[in-house]
Amino acid sequence: MAGDVKFHVKTLKGLEPLLADELKSLGAVRTQIVNRGVDFYGGMALMYRVNLASRLALRVLFPVLNFEAGDQDTLYRNVKRFDWSRYLDNRMTFAIDSVVFSPQFNNSQFVSQRVKDAIVDRFRESTNLRPSVNRKQPDLLINVHISGSRVTISLDSSGGSLHRRGYRTGQGYFEAPLNEVLAAGMVMISGWDGRTPFLDPMCGSGTLAIEAALLASNIPPGIFRKQYGFENWKDFDRELMEHVAQKLANEKEVVVPIIARDKDPEAVELTRRQVRQMDLQHIITVEKGDFADSMGMEGITLFLNPPYGERMKPADIDSLYGMIGSTLKHKFPESDAWILSSSKKALGKVGLKPASKRPLFNGSLECSFVNYKTFRGNFKDHKAHSEGNQKKSPI
Repeated sequence: MAGDVKFHVKTLKGLEPLLADELKSLGAVRTQIVNRGVDFYGGMALMYRVNLASRLALRVLFPVLNFEAGDQDTLYRNVKRFDWSRYLDNRMTFAIDSVVFSPQFNNSQFVSQRVKDAIVDRFRESTNLRPSVNRKQPDLLINVHISGSRVTISLDSSGGSLHRRGYRTGQGYFEAPLNEVLAAGMVMISGWDGRTPFLDPMCGSGTLAIEAALLASNIPPGIFRKQYGFENWKDFDRELMEHVAQKLANEKEVVVPIIARDKDPEAVELTRRQVRQMDLQHIITVEKGDFADSMGMEGITLFLNPPYGERMKPADIDSLYGMIGSTLKHKFPESDAWILSSSKKALGKVGLKPASKRPLFNGSLECSFVNYKTFRGNFKDHKAHSEGNQKKSPI
């Protein structure tokens, strides 16, 4: 890999503009936002940096082959024609990960099989040997993306999704823990910068508090991963990668409390284990408590990812979201509250006027990320006070 080359970074839908800004801050040039991702140009050092430091990237892909294919034979021929010895040899293992949006190719597993056959056949015909497939831990992970008849084949430099930071333990208790990239995105969208106290009063497995702590302390989330795909590439430069990692090591002191709280003792214990796993006990306080019984604080930032879905009865949902609104109003004045939920009906039960709304996706589930600004007294008095301050402000 010489000079600036094109990369593609995948992310969750709704986070693309934020990812583009993050990539620019890491040194990327010529960024272009696409659906669920961002294209950028850079060199090997930047590729290492994005994998280690990005909080919003799911995968960093290096495209090596583009072509048009309207049928499986054309797909096979183009892949077989490519010189795979530049990236793969008979001693290495590989796997194919396919994403397909095409009327011509409607089965991603079949596409993966044909691409695998083409690569194997090329090696067999030229060397009488072939690399082996290892789906669990391949030396080279190859990504195939087909949109219509356009085929893009890339090397996955991440070697798997970057949302797996490496701190998950005992996730079987939670059916759908919050995606780490989504949690980081929520914190970044809010503008929270570690200057006001942070509270997640329904923390579940603690993902929001952990991502907030990593952000506030400037700890790169990728340093906890044990392996990256690029470490098996033929041109991997370990000295350069270690230099990049060293330059990223600039931890900052967090001077405000970051609190992860839940009324479920199993959630509290799981969060504590994961905080210890990350060695963040000096930053995050984990405690048991019911949000409805909160002592209350003023001038803080709250994040809530309350339960929603078909498993809850409508009456329970109404009661839960009503309690959230009442508690925010009466116990957390002059604060900034953010709620993620897929239920517009439930959010209506909060009973507070939203300051902003933003669509986000938790997996395939479309959610609303809603901001509420709390204040003392009633809305009429608050509005009059705000308007009075605006009139006094100099032009």
